[in-house]
Amino acid sequence: MGLSLEIDLLRSFVAIAQAGSLSRAAQHIARTQSALSQQMKRLEEIVDQPLLQRTGRGVVLTGPGERLLGHAQRILRAHDEAMADMSGRGLAGTIRFGCPDDYAAAFLPHLLREFAVVHPQALVEVICEPTPRLLEQLSRHAIDLALISVPEGVDERSVIRREPLVWIGNPGLDALLSDADEPLPLALSDPDTLDHIAACEALAKAGRAYRIAYASSNLAGLTALARSGQAFAVMTQTAVPADLRIVTGDTLPTLPSVGITVKFDRARPAHLCTAFAEQIRQTLAVI
Repeated sequence: MGLSLEIDLLRSFVAIAQAGSLSRAAQHIARTQSALSQQMKRLEEIVDQPLLQRTGRGVVLTGPGERLLGHAQRILRAHDEAMADMSGRGLAGTIRFGCPDDYAAAFLPHLLREFAVVHPQALVEVICEPTPRLLEQLSRHAIDLALISVPEGVDERSVIRREPLVWIGNPGLDALLSDADEPLPLALSDPDTLDHIAACEALAKAGRAYRIAYASSNLAGLTALARSGQAFAVMTQTAVPADLRIVTGDTLPTLPSVGITVKFDRARPAHLCTAFAEQIRQTLAVI
């Protein structure tokens, strides 16, 4: 009988690809780094291709590794779906999950659908708030885990994905861009959110006058304000609706990116919460 792709090897391979290093992957899946190295050696022997390239900052996938990653993710999803269907077990319980509006719009449909396939008895309660409010709820144990934003250079090892912040405007406001004496009207989220801070700091550094004309703590409010043509808004690129325009070029200063990570309310989260966090990592890696 010929060689075959073992589920355990594929699961470790996907964990390494998502973490970007053997040490971080080992922490996520509770294996030693040495055990992971042996597993990857075995997997490379099976496919007869180099899958990982070591660098000074961790590991990156080779060309064959990139191809295998897509196959591995599909195989693991099918495997987990089959096991959940045939065993009828899955995990049960309630998860109180916090998420900013923009990430909810971009990621939640796929995330919840995939999680429900494997754990149909689990109930996920979703609370949408800006990151600072979610951190407050985590500190009070009002939610179990949250998908939050972190600035560049902060908690980089836990960052699952990066999203650029972008300016959103209506063509009716174009005249303001060329008039440096006219303060730019802005529609921003809460003053302690990363998008609000980034917009104000970037304009101040560029020496461009601005005024906060409108405020909204949710995505629906910001997109409505942007559509009205009364102010420029700032949001993550993944959250920009198709009918709104990203302002590019030299007219407005470049904004930083934000990191997306998962944070728990306690050091030892429940198994159901860690399973949901792993589903988040898998989902954000492919969307």
